[in-house]
Amino acid sequence: MTATSAFPSIAEATMMPRVIRLGPNLYGAAFTLMKLLPAHHILREAEQRGELGPDTVIVETTSGTFGLALAMQAALMRRKLILVSDPAIDAHLYRRLTDLGARVEICHEPAEVGGFQEARLRRLAEIRAGLPDSFCPEQYGNPGNPGAYRLVAEQLAQTLGTVDALIGPVGSGGSMCGTVRALRERTPHTEAIGVDSHHSVLFGQPDGPRELRGLGNSLWPANLDHRVFDEVHWLTAGEAFASTRALHARHALFQGPTSGAAYLVARWWAERNPDRTGVVMLPDEGYRYQATVYDDSWLDAQGHPLHERPGAPAAATGPDAATADRWTRFAWDRRAYEQVPGAVSRHTAAARPAEVGA
Repeated sequence: MTATSAFPSIAEATMMPRVIRLGPNLYGAAFTLMKLLPAHHILREAEQRGELGPDTVIVETTSGTFGLALAMQAALMRRKLILVSDPAIDAHLYRRLTDLGARVEICHEPAEVGGFQEARLRRLAEIRAGLPDSFCPEQYGNPGNPGAYRLVAEQLAQTLGTVDALIGPVGSGGSMCGTVRALRERTPHTEAIGVDSHHSVLFGQPDGPRELRGLGNSLWPANLDHRVFDEVHWLTAGEAFASTRALHARHALFQGPTSGAAYLVARWWAERNPDRTGVVMLPDEGYRYQATVYDDSWLDAQGHPLHERPGAPAAATGPDAATADRWTRFAWDRRAYEQVPGAVSRHTAAARPAEVGA
């Protein structure tokens, strides 16, 4: 046997995706926990710049996987971590965060404008004001978030050569914008197909309640560059859940619902483009969803039977014409937000950068 080098930590061992063939012209970039990549990158860079000393407290707002990634990295770096969240955080994730040493504060009441996201940002500011030395990773505005995904672009280019399209969920904008920008340095034609949730402001819809977590937003993240995207798809929760189960049944890939949402769009794209190569971003594994998305009784109780899965999206002439009760697509055509007809006012869409459910 040939000896190989050991990884220095679980973060380095698991932050890069496995590239897996899902069809004749479709590959999955399957992550154990995608957010480990920007969390590792942002914190290590901060440490090198002297912004993260031995007594610096890391403070961030999150209700999902970025919080878990930070908790893992903070534990490995022996740094204190305070996370500000809301009631959407699930009990299993809360327990894991606290087991890793994080202090988790819950905002129980939403702000009148911006909802829980705004309430969390306000509490974050209060906490930082009371600390002598703190650092906030600010994943939704920190350029280190998209910058971290250059490694993914290099991996895909080395493994597959030309990537004609990258399909993936959009929350902070980091993974899609960062990976696509780096890919286009080699192949400018590479398409970016963003997957969003209805009632998310990211691509021009009015804000509203969203059952599908981990993608979409109620406020506008600074790292989202609309000019990167060629096409946008909006999905319902039921469509994403059913596709998550299909991904597991067909490919034994046990991923979360953001992966399922992206997989539904990617399969459709691959079937329409048999002579081109597509890659779908699959952000995290499904263990957090065993009692929900992977439980038939739960799905039935929520009104999401598995047999209800559309075969193709409806086409919309603009964000304002997207059909809210089914999968819908729109040609964004690498335009700035203000150039897209039917998008809600930019000031209405996002008063300030923010984070949601990731």
